[in-house]
Amino acid sequence: MKVVIAPDSFKESLTAKQVCDAIQAGLARVWHDAKFVAIPVADGGEGTVQSLVDATQGRLVEVKVMGPQGKRVEAFYGILGDNQTAVIEMAAASGLHHVPVAQRDPKLTTSFGTGELIRHALDQGVTKLIIGLGGSATNDGGVGMLAALGARFTNADGDPIQLTGGGLRELTHINLQDFDPRLQHCDILVACDVNNPLCGDKGASAVFGPQKGATPEDVQLLDGALRQFGLLTEKVTGKMVLESAGAGAAGGMGAALLAYTQARLRPGIEIVLETVQLAYQVSDADLVITGEGRIDSQTVHGKTPMGVAKVAKRFDVPVLALCGCTGDNYQAVYQCGIDAVFAAVPRAMSLEDALKESDFNLADLAENVARLWVLSK
Repeated sequence: MKVVIAPDSFKESLTAKQVCDAIQAGLARVWHDAKFVAIPVADGGEGTVQSLVDATQGRLVEVKVMGPQGKRVEAFYGILGDNQTAVIEMAAASGLHHVPVAQRDPKLTTSFGTGELIRHALDQGVTKLIIGLGGSATNDGGVGMLAALGARFTNADGDPIQLTGGGLRELTHINLQDFDPRLQHCDILVACDVNNPLCGDKGASAVFGPQKGATPEDVQLLDGALRQFGLLTEKVTGKMVLESAGAGAAGGMGAALLAYTQARLRPGIEIVLETVQLAYQVSDADLVITGEGRIDSQTVHGKTPMGVAKVAKRFDVPVLALCGCTGDNYQAVYQCGIDAVFAAVPRAMSLEDALKESDFNLADLAENVARLWVLSK
């Protein structure tokens, strides 16, 4: 019997690899001779670097870079087992978690550190980049990132602008003379699960700005600044990005990557599952087990269990989902390829205890699922 175990992390308790280990330990108590294939995965957001590094026997690289407020922060990225692919989470360098709640203001934040991560990865000789855009603190159109890679942004007097959302208001000229040429020969996949354009009512500033601390007045200012950047970008690059789907992701980082590199934007879960070659492993499997910390009605919207189930159903392989707990209308997943859902919490307990015992409870749950499976055969 071949069982593919392909879960996401359980937030605040277990990494995706630890979830794999716990599930496999429980199943092995019953299925002594089964072949287990553990593939820790993620949906392109938080945890993607760790999951892909674990799944491909790659390595983490720690780097000090400029954080969103201009201070140095500890960041990281992953180099996969092929030694040719780097995985970067924008949030590692430019994430909202780096900014105290009382200080959040997207007029003042920069994506420069994300560019430093990209440059560091290129210096290691990688030829492919996977970049996740979730969780950013910025609304700078990606100019910080681009500047870290050699682009120059100046005002009417020829002086450098502030590489922030507010600084974009002064932008009149873009110089790409020293822009890193390696980017034109690098395969760049961007994990992006939003379709927002750069500007307007559905643009970066209006939709995501308030989450980053923008007031209604800030939103108007930031939207105008991004429009100015977008128009100048279209003139400089010849690429039409103002209305491009996904251009508004991560405060306009989507637009920057689309216009100034050869990047392609795709749903994060698709990129991850292709990278770990899930379809190859599932094609001859007898059972697929996936999961995440909480399964509810939102799981059907591009989350890891749905992506895994979609692949498994191409090969008519049954799919079980294990989770810490279920939420409202979790049964919606039954219409999307998951055959059964099992929650690991064994008794009434505090959240603290549930998180503390999650690996033990998950292993016990997996054992009971295996016993039930045996009875059904």
